[in-house]
Amino acid sequence: MIRVLVADDQDLVRTGLSMILDAQPGIEVVAQAADGRQAVELARKHRPDVCLLDIRMPQLNGIEVTRLLAGPDVPEPMAVVVITTFDLDEYVYGALQAGARGFLLKDAGPELLVQAIEAAANGEALIAPNITVRLLSTFAGAGPSRLGHQPREPLSEREEEVLLAVAQGLTNAEIASRLHIGVSTAKTHVANLMTKLGARNRVELAMWAYETGRVR
Repeated sequence: MIRVLVADDQDLVRTGLSMILDAQPGIEVVAQAADGRQAVELARKHRPDVCLLDIRMPQLNGIEVTRLLAGPDVPEPMAVVVITTFDLDEYVYGALQAGARGFLLKDAGPELLVQAIEAAANGEALIAPNITVRLLSTFAGAGPSRLGHQPREPLSEREEEVLLAVAQGLTNAEIASRLHIGVSTAKTHVANLMTKLGARNRVELAMWAYETGRVR
C-alpha cells in the first residue's frame, strides 16, 4: 500500500485529488494539508511514501516544503511529487532542484497522476511529458551540474542506451520493454548509472545526459 499525503490550499482540489487516489487499489491518502507548514508537520508525523504538493500554498510554498522534506541536507528524504496549474520553468526547476521526484500539471488527468505517485514510491521520477524536453533543455543551459562531465567509470553500451531512455522520461518498465530486458535488469542498470555518475536520482541522470550532449 502506497501511503500519500496531499497538500493543497484549495479545499475542492485537495478533496478531489484525495478521492482520485483513494479510489486506486494500492494507494491510501493518510493525511491532507491546507498549507505548507501543515504539510511539513503532517509529513514528519505520518512519514508517507509520497507527498503530493501544490506549488502555491500559504505559510510555505511547495518548493520550500520540498526542500524541507526531500532536500539534499535531509537525512531521510521523502518522495515528493509537485502538482500545479502553472507551467512555468522556474517552478519546475526549483521543485526538482529542491528534491522533487515528479512534476505534474493539474490538467494531467487521473492516469498520469497515479503513474507519478507509483513512480515516486518506487524511487523513479515522472515529469509531465509535455514539459520534459523543455525542462531538461533549461537545466542543461543553467550551467554545469555537480556531476561533472567525466563518469567515474566508462559507461557500457547498454548503460548508454538506458541513460538515453531515462533522459526521455521512461520508467523502468518502459525501458525494459524498449530494450527487451527484464524490469529488474533495467532497475539494476539505472542503479549502476547512479553509482558511476554519483547521481542522487533519475532527474540528475537525465540532466547529465543533456549536459554531455548525449541528448539534444
